Amino acid sequence: MPSPASTLRAADQIAYLDQAASSDPGRRYKRQLLTALDLRPGHTVLDVGCGPGTDLPAMAVAVGGDGAVLGIDHDPEMVEQARHRTAAYPQVSVRSGDAHALPCDDASVDRARTDRVLQHLADPGQAVAELRRVVRPGGLVALADPDWDTLAIDAVDTATSRAYARFIVSDVVRNADIGRQLGRLLADAGFEVVAVDATVAMFRDYDEAEAVLRMPAVARHAWQSGALDEASARSWLASLTDGPFLAAVTFFTAIGRVPKPRASARASET
Repeated sequence: MPSPASTLRAADQIAYLDQAASSDPGRRYKRQLLTALDLRPGHTVLDVGCGPGTDLPAMAVAVGGDGAVLGIDHDPEMVEQARHRTAAYPQVSVRSGDAHALPCDDASVDRARTDRVLQHLADPGQAVAELRRVVRPGGLVALADPDWDTLAIDAVDTATSRAYARFIVSDVVRNADIGRQLGRLLADAGFEVVAVDATVAMFRDYDEAEAVLRMPAVARHAWQSGALDEASARSWLASLTDGPFLAAVTFFTAIGRVPKPRASARASET
C-alpha cells in the first residue's frame, strides 16, 4: 500500500512504488490479489494504473504465451519504465490511458484490476464503471486500496499522532476512505460482489514503515501548511525512533464478477 504519493517528487515515484511492493505487507496483499483474480492460460488481463510495471511479469507468467496483459497508466514515465521492465514478455503491452475512459473495447478482457489507484482518482465510480464496460460477462475485477482513515501510529504524544492522521485524510489523499467503499462501488457499477476482505497492515519496524508511510516527508508537509506545530511534529518524529514502534492501517480488497446474460424464458423452455 502506498504512502501519500503527493509528498514525493516525480523522480522518486518509481523507487517509492518498488519499496512499497517489496515490503512485507505489500508482498502479502499482492499475492492475495493475484490469487483472487484466478488468472488462467489464454486470459486477457488489464492492469489499470500499472505504475512501473511491478506486477505485469507475474500476470504474464499466469496467462502464458497465448494470453495477453495490458498495462495502462496516465504517467508517461511510468509507461516507459513498465515497457522497459516487461520487454522480455511479448504478451505484455503498456500504453498511456485514463482510468476514467479506458482505451479498450467493450467486453474485451477476461480479468482487470486496480491496485492502490482509486484513492487518487477524481471519480472512482466512473473508473469502476469503465471496468464494468471492458470486462466480459463472467469475468472478474479486483480492487485494492487502503483506508487512510484507519491509520494509527503509536506515540506518547497522541495529539500529534491524531493530527498527523487527520492531515493525511483531509489534505493529502484525495479519496482517503476509499477502501471501505470498494464493495459498494462494485455493486453500483453492476458487478456481482464476490468477496470483500480487510486486513491490517502492521509495521513494528520504523525503517520499514518509513519506507512505505514516509512519516518525515508527510509531517514536514503538514507543518509547512500549518496543520501541525513544527516543534511538536519534530519531537513526535524523534520519539518514533526511540523505543518500540507500531503503526497500522486497514487495507481492503474487493472482487466483482460481471454477470452473465440470463437466457430468455422462451429459450429456457426449449
